[in-house]
Amino acid sequence: MDNNVKLTLKLNSSSILKAKQYVATKGISLSKLVENFFDSISFDSEPSSEKNHTYSPLVQELAGIISLKEDYDYKSDYENYLKEKYE
Repeated sequence: MDNNVKLTLKLNSSSILKAKQYVATKGISLSKLVENFFDSISFDSEPSSEKNHTYSPLVQELAGIISLKEDYDYKSDYENYLKEKYE
């Protein structure tokens, strides 16, 4: 069963050009980009718990691209960053 439905949008030409350039670099279709956007702004009527929470496509794409040690202390690292910044 095909759940795809045609949607016509009116957008300014520069927005369309930027979107087409973006999807070309990501290797996805413009339709998929719009679908992902709509999915990311859709909210269920019931609040999500951490167990059944679904993340936006962008977050899913970015998840796991950075590897950190198990004992990495981000608070200490951030504290050191701020000390250096404001010295």
